[in-house]
Amino acid sequence: MLDWKRRIFDLYAEVRRSSPLDGWERWCAVRDELWYEHPQSPSPGYTELDYFPYDAEFRVLADVEPVKEELREIAGSAGSLTTFRRFALARFELGGAAQALELYWLEGYGGGVFLPFADATRGRETYGAGRYLLDTVKGSDLGMEDGRLVLDFNFAYNPSCSYDDSWACPLAPPPNRLAVEVRAGERMLPA
Repeated sequence: MLDWKRRIFDLYAEVRRSSPLDGWERWCAVRDELWYEHPQSPSPGYTELDYFPYDAEFRVLADVEPVKEELREIAGSAGSLTTFRRFALARFELGGAAQALELYWLEGYGGGVFLPFADATRGRETYGAGRYLLDTVKGSDLGMEDGRLVLDFNFAYNPSCSYDDSWACPLAPPPNRLAVEVRAGERMLPA
């Protein structure tokens, strides 16, 4: 797993140095390569991943608003529970409306900021239990811009458990379910 993690951390560092579109194209290419060929892939030998076309409308800057910290047990696949600490809200505009998603700190093994979400495409075009946008323990972080958190939904990805039931993944909790369609990022392959 060390090689996998290093490559993902390197990838996000490269993305942060690139234009959003160039970074996204590189992100897709490296993810595809890792998914197909890397021995620690959640689905080695998987023949393809699928993405919505890049759409700049889904790249937003969010104000991070501290909230009273609260421990949360977030349900996961396979009946698992993972302990997180809710510490802030990310507030932004998307789909012509004000939106907010909770930001969590992973209390377990490596710590890190975690932002799962689900949207109105879930269960139809995207994984039904939600996708991930930020998981700093895995290196997925696009940084800050003008003092605001970069949330580029074009970089949203499915949790490993969407490909292999042997993985236990925290899923998007109710406060992080958006009513708008986020037709950006990774999507499920058509049946």
